Amino acid sequence: MKSDIQRLMAERGLDAIYVGGGEGYSDVRDYLANGAHITGGVIIIKQGSDPVLIVNGMEIEEAKASGLQAVTYGDMGYMQAVAQITDPTIRAVKMVEMSLKHAGVESGRVGMYGRDAINNTISLVNALNDQLPDYEFVGELHPSLFSEAMLTKDPDEMERLLDVARRTCEVLEATWDYIAGHSATDDGVVIDEDGTPLTIGDIKRYVRRALLDRELQDTGMIFAQGRDAGFPHSRGQADMPLKLGQSIVFDLFPQELGGGYHHDVTRTWSIGYASDAVKIIYDQVMQAFDISIEAYGLGKPTHMMQEAVLDFFEGNGHPTQRSQPGAMSGYVHSLGHGLGLNIHEGPSISHLRREDVFQIGNCVTIEPGLYYPDDGLGVRVEDTFVVTEQGELQSITPFKKDLVLPLRGN
Repeated sequence: MKSDIQRLMAERGLDAIYVGGGEGYSDVRDYLANGAHITGGVIIIKQGSDPVLIVNGMEIEEAKASGLQAVTYGDMGYMQAVAQITDPTIRAVKMVEMSLKHAGVESGRVGMYGRDAINNTISLVNALNDQLPDYEFVGELHPSLFSEAMLTKDPDEMERLLDVARRTCEVLEATWDYIAGHSATDDGVVIDEDGTPLTIGDIKRYVRRALLDRELQDTGMIFAQGRDAGFPHSRGQADMPLKLGQSIVFDLFPQELGGGYHHDVTRTWSIGYASDAVKIIYDQVMQAFDISIEAYGLGKPTHMMQEAVLDFFEGNGHPTQRSQPGAMSGYVHSLGHGLGLNIHEGPSISHLRREDVFQIGNCVTIEPGLYYPDDGLGVRVEDTFVVTEQGELQSITPFKKDLVLPLRGN
């Protein structure tokens, strides 16, 4: 968590951190700025000092909302310093140098973080190391300092995660009720009052509006029916009418509006009734879900939870990525992942990642699934969980796990 940053800097031999990037959303900048909505700027952390946020003057009020020490480029005298410089790379180098010196970093090893176009980043770091010999500018491969810090969440982050979870479950409930208010034709097509088919595109538009009403934004939801549900990341076809008796994988992973924390939940629905084939697969996925919870233990390697599910599915004759690597049917993915400002963070719950352990403050998904596209079906069930201060694994996704979604209009 954030309180670990100074320790993580020391372990990496960093005298300072420079968080930059372009004007788009940056998870690391959001993380350090406590959710303040700034569209640019840099954050400097000197070893042993509090962060300093440096922004364009137009954003100073937003920057102050972060609770950090906030100054403008004008306060540093940046505009005057680069007034005669026409080379954009030299201007960028000057900005980094002045920002570091303003934060009291006169020399040393500086870790570079944030998001920007890869060509900009490479050019900037090369130019910095070439033109500022008093500093050494370095980057990291995974796991980076921030990916390690984000493994656990502090109380403020937990509060935001819980709030996003609550609002997301409201959207699930509203979507269930919206679909349930329709009727179906004799041949099993779900229709509106005017007799036109209700399509996947209609559902997604409804969900997006419901999210916006709750200050959330869609980040690419999955609403896939029938054969498409048999491909874990198929988004679903917008013009496909909803039909009775087919499995629908509804994976919703919205984010706070404007960027921020996510929730991640999947439910499998079958409108009107469920076929015997879907019922059998659904029951086994739910058994795997329960088995995974039973395999949890604080301090226990996360891969053991995945292996318990692999044992169960393989014992019931399903291919898995352990028994048949590269298989496209059966259980074809890991059991879960960390969640926060990014939809995928650490820890991983995979038999291939053996270094991760469950810790207090983790926020993780658990999402077993079985996929048989040639049989026209797929099933996945997912909750988001947190590891509480008491070391307990607690779901923050209380929405019901009913398979059959009945239509009130029939």
